[in-house]
Amino acid sequence: MNLAIADIETLSPGLKRFTFTGAELPWAGPGSHLVLEIPGAERTRKNAYSLIAAPDGAYRIVVRRVERSRGGSHWLHDHARPGDVLEVRAPQNFFHPPRNAKRHLLLSAGIGITPFLAYAQTSGLVYELHHCCKPEEAHSFRALLPQGANAVLHTNREALNLHGLLARQKLETHLSICGPESFMDHAISLAKSLGWPPAKIHLESFGSANWGNPFSVRLKRSGITVDVRPGESVLEALEAAGLNPPCLCRGGACGECRMSVLEGTPEHHDHYLSESEKTSGKSMMICVSRAITPELLLDF
Repeated sequence: MNLAIADIETLSPGLKRFTFTGAELPWAGPGSHLVLEIPGAERTRKNAYSLIAAPDGAYRIVVRRVERSRGGSHWLHDHARPGDVLEVRAPQNFFHPPRNAKRHLLLSAGIGITPFLAYAQTSGLVYELHHCCKPEEAHSFRALLPQGANAVLHTNREALNLHGLLARQKLETHLSICGPESFMDHAISLAKSLGWPPAKIHLESFGSANWGNPFSVRLKRSGITVDVRPGESVLEALEAAGLNPPCLCRGGACGECRMSVLEGTPEHHDHYLSESEKTSGKSMMICVSRAITPELLLDF
């Protein structure tokens, strides 16, 4: 659907809130995200952004300007203007609050707070939010939370006693995490060491595909070879080559873009495959994962 940018609000030097209006907007619950098609000099980028509130005639997202960006945040911060029209995919949701959870512990860092802004506005949801952010951004994030939100903002990550926080939770609590890969990996590892069952740990990531080294992907069924540049995902490289591989979340969480690896060794950055599946190296999530070897042969 085509949506117009109705408003752009600067929240801090690195954060802007964008409001989209236009078509009759499909409903989107907490945890939903949009995929925007963002114009660029070389190609159109498809970037996912969490909705920060339920639709009220508009969709709203918050975007951080990332210096080492693949192009999406730079264009939105530097070139987007009210009135611009973008192609936007209907909302998808792979991170809704678990329906069987009586309590929710929400952990986020940086721009990872965005899905939890919608959680915090959900009537009847019993939650506790802990968010790590830069001191200069704390006021902006706090202003986005509803009045009375059960949230603590930590401007010094070391001051957050994550071990104690996870250890004292009640049995009916579910853990939801969103943020940079290193933050998420640390929280997951700590939770598992304390005996949290995997079924009670939920993740969301819209991180980049990591910069790494360039590599090539040979496609067995398509019969072509595609080069993947630093900072580019396999998914993006295939799309730039005119292919249309399956994908939904673009963040390594839903499993839709899973592809079989026939030769070569993948470097996993997803939160979907099990550890044994990652160790086997027989499949990969092409939206976030890269290659250890100079070339991969994929079944596509």
